[in-house]
Order: sequence, then structure tokens, then C-alpha cells
Amino acid sequence: MTITTINPATEEVIAEYQVITESELKNKVAKSREAFSQWKVDPKKRSMFLHILSAELRKNKDALAKTATQEMGKPLKESLAEVEKCAWAMEFYGDNGETFLNTEVVNTDARKSFIAFEPIGIIASIMPWNFPYWQALRFAAPSLMAGNTIVLKPASVTMQCGIEMENMFRNAGFPEGIFQTLVSDSKMAEKLIDSDINAVTFTGSNIVGAKVAQRASGQIKKCVLELGGSDPFIVCSDADVEKASTGAVKGRFINCGQSCIASKRFFVVKNHAKEFIEKFVQKTEKLVVGDPMSDATDMGPLVNADGLHRIEEIVKDAVDKGAHILTGGKRLKSKGYFYAPTVLDKITPDMLVAHEEAFGPVAPVTIVEDENEAIKLANSSQYGLGASLWTQNLEKAEKLSRQIESGIVTVNNVVISDPRIPFGGVKQSGFGRELSRYGMLEFVNVKSVRYYDQLVIHHRVE
Repeated sequence: MTITTINPATEEVIAEYQVITESELKNKVAKSREAFSQWKVDPKKRSMFLHILSAELRKNKDALAKTATQEMGKPLKESLAEVEKCAWAMEFYGDNGETFLNTEVVNTDARKSFIAFEPIGIIASIMPWNFPYWQALRFAAPSLMAGNTIVLKPASVTMQCGIEMENMFRNAGFPEGIFQTLVSDSKMAEKLIDSDINAVTFTGSNIVGAKVAQRASGQIKKCVLELGGSDPFIVCSDADVEKASTGAVKGRFINCGQSCIASKRFFVVKNHAKEFIEKFVQKTEKLVVGDPMSDATDMGPLVNADGLHRIEEIVKDAVDKGAHILTGGKRLKSKGYFYAPTVLDKITPDMLVAHEEAFGPVAPVTIVEDENEAIKLANSSQYGLGASLWTQNLEKAEKLSRQIESGIVTVNNVVISDPRIPFGGVKQSGFGRELSRYGMLEFVNVKSVRYYDQLVIHHRVE
């Protein structure tokens, strides 16, 4: 069986790959197990390697970025920023990871009590295509620093990006078997979960995520799931409309709207509605859509024909149910999977765009009476990954942020991931956290140790 990759900007075939066999998969997992026995020993050595990898990523940034742009269509300047962010994550965990793993001493009735943080083994990483380097390496950096080893199943459409990541680890001198990429499809991903691995991390749809969780938990293997979102963008009555409208364009149309934490539902308090919508539409219409390899391009194509067709269906559904197209609303007449950045209003709850994760450049705007109505509509989603809140009142920001049902709230900016803070969601957006110390501790054994000088009988229930 083969995997074919296609350039979404030209619709030309890039490459074909032969899917590995089950026997080859088992050999890679066995190699990872063998590597783990030595890799887990020395955190200083792990830190050193992460810093070397950071330098390697920066040295090869141009080539890596070009590969990502060719495979999934994001503008080259966004691909370059993605690689740079991966290098930063490696530095961050190289600098801080050993501290995050420090033994914690606890006062008990024992002579000495402490909590140790130890790696759990091999982590199977099943990753998507929209941020092909960042999605994989934001998990890899803390997990490797904790002492685990990784077997990556990248998305089929960005297979070369996955291969290039393994090449970067090899070029950085990592011991063999620490980070391996599988040229595999969804069937082989299932076999990976069933193999001799200890845990699974998955980023993708909630439908597939549920199957991954069921398969992993059925074998008592831990998993962390990041399953997308339908993030609200709330413009409060005291918001700076100029800044909010600029943020709306960035939050919705970066990566052609193909981001789990993209702003996907816009709620504007009525006193700002007219001004916000006018500015949002004007700034959207200034976006340059075209060749993603060009420095002048702001937005490239959708990743494939299926993604383009789905956006067309979502917009048609909205229009059929009464939505107004304020700008865009059509595919571009050119080769490639291009769709015009689109803003809609007159949104009703029965529209797909109001409750599904629209993975593309479509922004539905709803006018609300006040912030209370905005919060109610924001929380009506099955998802709960991120939220963007715009207000100039800090007290209001703190109050409203606690009412929003999500894993992340960003005030007066768009939602972004950051190695320094935890990333993840609630409800159908998944469970567990990536990034920060919390992300690192997802894949460790939190071991309690108590040392007694003599036997102490505790008359307590276990």
C-alpha cells in the first residue's frame, strides 16, 4: 500500500510512500524500547541533546518550512515561524526540564518522604497535518526531556514533514531509536496503539479521538487527547474595536482557518456591532490569497479537495438557512484548493457553522445584547478548547474568563500555544495537557516514596 502527497496550491503529486509492514512496526517499537533503557538515565544529557536539536532546526529552517508549505499549503512565512517555535520549545525544555523533574520532599510521619517523577516508556504520537512540525514537537520536547522515547505516526498528507523530523533528530546526534517516524496509514496507527508502547498522545477529530481513547484504555494505556475546538471570540461592550477587528482577522484566517485554536464563532455586543463588522470585513478583504511560497501571500489554500468541499457545504448550509455573505463565500477560480476568506452574519443556532468546527476561512458573526448572552452562546458548544475575550476592564476580564468553559482564555489577543503555559481543553475538546510543566508530567510515573526507621502501624483505610 502506498501514500500519495499532493501540493494543495497546484494539485500536483509531490511524492509516493510505501507503507511499512506490521513486522517493521514491531521492529521500530522494539528499537524504541531498547533506547529507552539508556535514555531515561541522565537528564543533563537529554537537555544537551534538546539544545543541539534546537540549533539543527534553525539551521535547516528554510528547507523544513518549504516542505511544510508544499505539503499542506500554509504561507511560507507561517511555516518559517512554526519551525522557529519548535526550536524555542526545545530550548525551553532543555533549560527548564530538569527543574520540572526535581524530586519533591513532603513532610509526613516517615523519616523521609518524597515524590519522584520518572518516565513511563514509549509514547505513540498520532499527529495531524495542520501544524506538522509544531504538533509533534510540542509533545516531543517535554516527553523526551522527561526520559521517554517516541514513535510518531504523522498525517499522511504531510508525510515528508514527519520524515524530516526524524532526520533532524539523527543529524543532532540523538541515540538511535529515541524518535522514530512511521510511514503508515490509519490501520497501522491502530496496530501502533496495540504494540508494546506505554501511552498515546493524539491530536485530531473528537470522533477519531474517542476511538483512540477506547483502544488505549482497553489495554490500560494512558492517553492525552487534543480534539479541536470551536473557539468563541467575544467583543465586549468596552472593547477596543480597532484592535479587536485586527485580532479577528488574525485569529480566524491564519493557516487558512485550519487551526484547532482558531477563532471560529464571533459574538459582538450590539453597541460595537456595526463598527466591528465594517472593520472586520474591510480588513478581511485586504488579505492576499494565492501562492503560499510568495512573501506577499497572507493566506494559502485549504489542505485538500475534501477540506474545500466541506467549507463549501458549511457556507451553503448557512446561506440556505438565512445567513448573509458579507465578503467571500466562494472558491477562487484558479488551480489549487483556494477559498476566499469569508465573513457571514445573520447566524442562527441550527446552522452548521454555529456548532461544528469549521476548519477553514469562514467567520460567522453574531450580534448579542450583552456579555451574559455572549458567554451563554460561547458555552453552548460541545467543544471547550480556547476563547478570545476583548475588554479594556481587567476586573471584567477576570470575571468573564472564569465563566467561559474552556481550557484556555486569552484577553485582548488571539489564542496561541506557548511552551510556558499548559495547552488543552475540556468537553469534546479532549483531556490532558500539553506544554509547561503540566504537559511534561502527563507522561511520567509520579512515584511516592517514604522511608521509615521502624514499623509504624496505621489504623487507616487504604
